[in-house]
Amino acid sequence: MPGTLKLGFAPLTASAKGVLVVFCDESLTVGPRTRRVLGPLADGLKRIAAADHFTGKSGSALDLVAPAGIHASRLIVVGTGKDTKTAGKDMVKLGGATLGRVPGRASEVTILAEWPDGAMKADQAADLALGITLRAYEFDRYKTRKKEGEERPASVAVTVGVGDVERVRKSWRTRDAVAQGVVMARDLVNEPANVLYPEEFARRAATLKKAGVGIEILDEPAMKKLGMNALLGVGQGSAHDSRVVIMRWNGGRKADAPIAFIGKGVCFDTGGISIKPAASMEDMKGDMAGAACVVGLMHALATRKAKVNVVGAIGLVENMPDGKAQRPGDIVTSMSGQTIEIINTDAEGRLVLADLLWHVGQKFKPKFMVDLATLTGAIIVALGVEHAGLFANDDKLAERLVKAGQETGEKVWRMPLGPEYDKLIDSKFADMKNTGGRHGGSITAAQFLQRFVEKTPWAHLDIAGTGMSSPATDINRSWGSGFGVRLLDRLVADYYE
Repeated sequence: MPGTLKLGFAPLTASAKGVLVVFCDESLTVGPRTRRVLGPLADGLKRIAAADHFTGKSGSALDLVAPAGIHASRLIVVGTGKDTKTAGKDMVKLGGATLGRVPGRASEVTILAEWPDGAMKADQAADLALGITLRAYEFDRYKTRKKEGEERPASVAVTVGVGDVERVRKSWRTRDAVAQGVVMARDLVNEPANVLYPEEFARRAATLKKAGVGIEILDEPAMKKLGMNALLGVGQGSAHDSRVVIMRWNGGRKADAPIAFIGKGVCFDTGGISIKPAASMEDMKGDMAGAACVVGLMHALATRKAKVNVVGAIGLVENMPDGKAQRPGDIVTSMSGQTIEIINTDAEGRLVLADLLWHVGQKFKPKFMVDLATLTGAIIVALGVEHAGLFANDDKLAERLVKAGQETGEKVWRMPLGPEYDKLIDSKFADMKNTGGRHGGSITAAQFLQRFVEKTPWAHLDIAGTGMSSPATDINRSWGSGFGVRLLDRLVADYYE
């Protein structure tokens, strides 16, 4: 982030220092307590705005340096459009966009969370702060030198002026937990593969013990004993041993079955013997974004003391083209007993998930399972980078995921499953093959996974277009997005607590 973000809350009428940010509508009206802070400047706002052609349109801003009559060194007026109800529908985005208007060298910022007709509601102000926090994130720990003009203060103090400080702080506690989870996921995705290999990833996941999460780490002998040959086959060409991490948060009643989230964690994917082209292969350090999301989600749920029992499972491997690596044409026996012919060693994520899905389903008997994986380039061809692909064997679970996506902005689009596609992965030599060819690639991958869930309600999220190399947005300027943490936290909060 631009220095260390120090976020706090204060009354709306508290003294504003550094950069002051206020909101106005298209009539250029500010809130009553904002007027008090601005003093005479509030009356001259329309004249100043006219000179700068500022109309208060949503997304626009008026920037005044060294404004007369107030203590702040800079005033930024952010337009919210005609209707504050419309602006209030996505407060997280508004928070991110607002911080984006603040100059990078600012060390103190005060943002008055007030509409023209009065203070923002507590949940709105907390969501505004969530957007601010997510926008502030930067991953620059490996930069030893800054270019001229990139220098930032060591810390940035952002104070959000609110109507009821205690109510906002109460609302913020849950948002803060989610923000920490997103940041954790982003950090994991952004790390280079020479730093974050399977054993190190497992060690970082194990730090969730501090939040009360139960941790079980399976090494290769333990996985061999369980029969996780599909997962182990992916990592057998790497110098780094594979790992499985099982995380448990027990916040619900003891007798309640858990819900389960499962993540693909390919810490680097060369494609194996079916090696990828060199162009953009460096992006394959992010092929563990599904596992990163699960770790971030478990952190968020535990930190906010979610009243639900949850299992998080991640499979951590490296897919490398060593002399010991898996070959096209090999046949492996999965933990389920089903055999898999390896057609393409670059279709490796589904092999990792196959054993994880079976293990979680059989051992924990969850109410449902959701897996996340940067699984196929085909999903990017189909949906671009605006939606994750959603596949499900349960309509209710799918509908809830779609709704949670609409509410958080982490959108998913349901894709088809069907026996016609299933035929494409039938093998002449084994029970199935690990790729169905060029057509419907994301669908046949989902069909493959479905063979390992039996009758458990299940959804598969293909996040290849949203989990890494994500486009810049108002709340994320990072290569790793942390996609899925807010989506799944909302799913849990709305339907399972």
